[in-house]
Amino acid sequence: MNRFDFTPYRRTTVGFDRLFDLLERQARANAGDNYPPFNIERSGEDAYRITLAVAGFKAEDIDITAQQNLLVVKGQRPEPQEREYLHVGIANRGFERRFELADFVRVEAADLADGLLTIDLVREVPEAMKPKKVLIGAQNPLKVIEGDNTAAA
Repeated sequence: MNRFDFTPYRRTTVGFDRLFDLLERQARANAGDNYPPFNIERSGEDAYRITLAVAGFKAEDIDITAQQNLLVVKGQRPEPQEREYLHVGIANRGFERRFELADFVRVEAADLADGLLTIDLVREVPEAMKPKKVLIGAQNPLKVIEGDNTAAA
């Protein structure tokens, strides 16, 4: 298991505690189970797609929950009726996958086709959070305009 020691960085940085905690938590969580396999792709400047291989699962067997900065995908299949298997090579177990999302990333759509679950994500930065140009010395002073005084005559 690869273990990263962020102690030297924690001593020399301020305000990155959440990032280091996130990296350490992900390293612990992903150390074991790799089921189901998945891809993460960038499909545009502010668009992403997560694709999970969930063969054998139906749409009603999968639960997708999006919270602030966290996407949880759970799959739970009903218990199969009693069968006598001579060889079991197909995974028939439930799963839970967690994906940490950056700020302002939201789930746009999800689809299940041909055993692949695709989840489309979009980053939408609010207008108030986008960088703005500030002109020096060329701004007009702000004026407060109260109700229309011309009709009061």
